[in-house]
Amino acid sequence: MGVNIERLRDLLYEITAISSTPVGCTRLSYSREDKKVREILDREFERLNLEVKVDKLGNIRAKYNPYNLKTPSIMTGSHIDTVRNGGEFDGLLGVVAGLEVINTIDQSGIELKYPIELAIFAEEEGSNFGVTMLGSKYMTNRIDLDYLKQIYNYQNKSAYDMLKEAGYMDNKDYFIHRDDVKCMIELHIEQGPVLDLEGYSVGVVDRIAGMNTIKVNLIGQSNHAGTTPMKIRKDPMVAAGEMIYRLSKIYKKYNLKNNVITVGKIRARPNNSNVIAASVEFFIDIRDVDYDAQKTALEKVEELYGDIINKYNIEGEFKEIGYSDIVITSDFVKNAVINTAEQLGIRYKIMNSGAVHDNAMLNGIVDHGMIFVPSIGGISHDPRENTDFKDIELGTNLLLNTILNINKRS
Repeated sequence: MGVNIERLRDLLYEITAISSTPVGCTRLSYSREDKKVREILDREFERLNLEVKVDKLGNIRAKYNPYNLKTPSIMTGSHIDTVRNGGEFDGLLGVVAGLEVINTIDQSGIELKYPIELAIFAEEEGSNFGVTMLGSKYMTNRIDLDYLKQIYNYQNKSAYDMLKEAGYMDNKDYFIHRDDVKCMIELHIEQGPVLDLEGYSVGVVDRIAGMNTIKVNLIGQSNHAGTTPMKIRKDPMVAAGEMIYRLSKIYKKYNLKNNVITVGKIRARPNNSNVIAASVEFFIDIRDVDYDAQKTALEKVEELYGDIINKYNIEGEFKEIGYSDIVITSDFVKNAVINTAEQLGIRYKIMNSGAVHDNAMLNGIVDHGMIFVPSIGGISHDPRENTDFKDIELGTNLLLNTILNINKRS
């Protein structure tokens, strides 16, 4: 059985046209653009007669259950939010692919043993508060409402207050439990170069990298840029520059071959060209698929922070604001995907994910796994992000038939 790729493409492009920026896709959770996308999805949910639940974080669970089954659902889906000036496929592909799977099954008249549930996780990218996978962490009981009162956006508004203003705090909670979800299978673009370089159309994910997100604030002394001698300055911008440079060398210095450390978000205060900065705030993203290497990297980053504070005689703050563990995906889902790929004659690669995903938050709760399709040139989180629709069709057909095979065999 195969999906209708034209229908999938049309829905994807209808949604990607909604952006707050002319370049790339910018759809932050809880924004006007997010609301417009949800209206489009509500239209599709109504057409398919899905049972829709929205929780306090704005996470959506839309269940296809025409036979009123009491069995746990097979879950699929992803997220609809983006980074600023991001690409068209990240997250959204998993949502429209999940809808297309439901469309195809609905039109086929096949009777299911398990309902199919589309999950759309809110605030996956962390673009608002600097914390990734906020929605899935909440839906899996890894964070609570008090935590939401402690994280803020650049307008100094807490996540809790933003959700309250958006009207979600009046909703019920719909946590994921083993008794109501049999397994979760997420289709996603790779966001890296491996599949494209090696000529595979499909990847089966074995491990998902763990991630630590650190907020660093270096605090110096602001003063006039022209009248303050260099030798008496306490300039946090210079300190930040050295620290960021040395962060990029940690993987090599300590032989951490799979480790990646990134600073992609930075803010100086008062942020004037003719004023020595009073403080520089930036976020460090640390990732690895090896437990010991991730621990070592985190320790070395904190040591480096201490060195910088002492060297420049400044003050600072070093705070972990986000964490996700290294995750090994479930054998049940991996084997179901692999067996289906072999049945369909699809050449696949078993691989790791350097990007973190909502899927990882289900670890230890329900069986979970991921299907990757290639990112052309390995480009993602960028307007140039692209995936061939032939690969999307192949990946979505693999998702569809894996779900159908689980219905037959389980």
